[in-house]
Amino acid sequence: MSQDFVPLAEHIADALLECAPGLAAGAGDHRFDDRLPDYSPEGVAADVDMLRDASAALTQVDVDELDVQDQIDHAVLLARVERMLFERTEIREHEWNPLVHNPGTLLHGLISRPFAPAEERLVSIAARLSKVPDALATAREVLADSPRVHVETAIGQFAGTARLVREELGELFKEAPGLAEVVAPAQERAAAELDAFGEWLRGRLDKADRDPRLGRRLWEARLWHTLDTELPARTVLERAEANLERVSAELEELSGRPAREALAMAAQDVPDNDTIVELAKVSLDEATAFVREHDLVSLIDDPLVIMEMPEFARGVAVAYCDPPGLLEKAELPTFFCISPTPSDWPQERVASFYREYNSHMVRDLTVHEATPGHFLQLAHARRFRGRTRARAIGWSGPFVEGWAVYAEELMAERGFGGLPVRLQQLKMQLRMSINAIIDQRVHCDGMTEEEAMALMMERGFQEEGEAAGKWRRALLSSTQLSTYFVGYTEVRQIADERPANVTLRDWHDRMLAHGSPPPRHLRTLLDL
Repeated sequence: MSQDFVPLAEHIADALLECAPGLAAGAGDHRFDDRLPDYSPEGVAADVDMLRDASAALTQVDVDELDVQDQIDHAVLLARVERMLFERTEIREHEWNPLVHNPGTLLHGLISRPFAPAEERLVSIAARLSKVPDALATAREVLADSPRVHVETAIGQFAGTARLVREELGELFKEAPGLAEVVAPAQERAAAELDAFGEWLRGRLDKADRDPRLGRRLWEARLWHTLDTELPARTVLERAEANLERVSAELEELSGRPAREALAMAAQDVPDNDTIVELAKVSLDEATAFVREHDLVSLIDDPLVIMEMPEFARGVAVAYCDPPGLLEKAELPTFFCISPTPSDWPQERVASFYREYNSHMVRDLTVHEATPGHFLQLAHARRFRGRTRARAIGWSGPFVEGWAVYAEELMAERGFGGLPVRLQQLKMQLRMSINAIIDQRVHCDGMTEEEAMALMMERGFQEEGEAAGKWRRALLSSTQLSTYFVGYTEVRQIADERPANVTLRDWHDRMLAHGSPPPRHLRTLLDL
């Protein structure tokens, strides 16, 4: 059946993209830009049937008859199918997490990315806006008991999406004025429905008492799907705790004084809301020049836009990298988004934030999110072309995050930013290890907020605001916080196995030449 694998894989890829508009949009496939996810019982049941059929068909393929590239595609595609099936049948997040019902990301992609003329994108926007009322009606029907932290975060994000709908279409209307009157009714109704849904969520706050912790059975199962690694959960925890001890000792030794004192001195050099984006732009220029000078990895001159994080996306992470999809045909920029502090924060909370995200930390963050981290790695990934689209829709979070953390270490060890950046990079290593620890301890072992805050602030030297935000993130998500540590350890091991006759840049280029596969498959592709 090996000769049938490619058409089968492509048929399954089409089915996955059609059932998940978010997956299609993220991949850069615009055939379904007029759709929102269908979380009705009938829609979810149809997805489950399709996924079970896809899993059964892939399982029947004789993998031994495939070449190495197709074997990897088969494994990646099967893992994606089984992960989606697990999410819909076991986690069932659409029934308790209001955040998954927010159409903000799908609308923002159509507004901000000029992959097609304004007229074409406005037609898709109008179609999506027209579906918002029914989608939110479905959300009201299927959402049962929700965790309070998810409802609180959703209230803010839905308000941001309502503002997006009201305020961000103006530039498109200027380009296609003839469509303004056509889109306006759907725009107005969608904004009103988003406001009403936010009020509905406010009315549920007092009843939002579901425990956000998954429990060990579901968390470990989700971890297995997220990481796609052979490491058991207990080993992940043990290694993270050991790495915390190792990095703590290294930080003390390198500081030449108590680590807290050295970090506090570095934290005196701070940006503010008016300068943080500009500092990231300067840091990108510095990092790019450093990579070129030290011949670390091949640079790619794709467009990158550094900007404030849109409001609808705030409340989970301080920064993120939003690249064009791997299937995107238009020449589009990557967005490196940074969240400034809210305007209603008191002065001391703002000061605490910028002690955490001081000028040296912003340089390290720029390495992680941009060059040679996410932006550069994903630019390399976009140049990979396989016989199927498996790796375009089944990219590995541990590889992507692992490479970015490895990139931080690669740069800092070679002197980028001097000692202050090296100290911040080691602090980020502490944070990465603690992320994996609290991810598991919170969801599986009942770690309390007090215990998590103490670990982050005392062992990780984090500001109280940063630690409080990470506590919320640990409750809002599960297993994603472990991808950084597990991915880093696996990527670092691959990097350390560079053959003696291969230059560092050539080895890094080879590591980035296969898309973003799970590290265990990258080892196969590199013949390790």
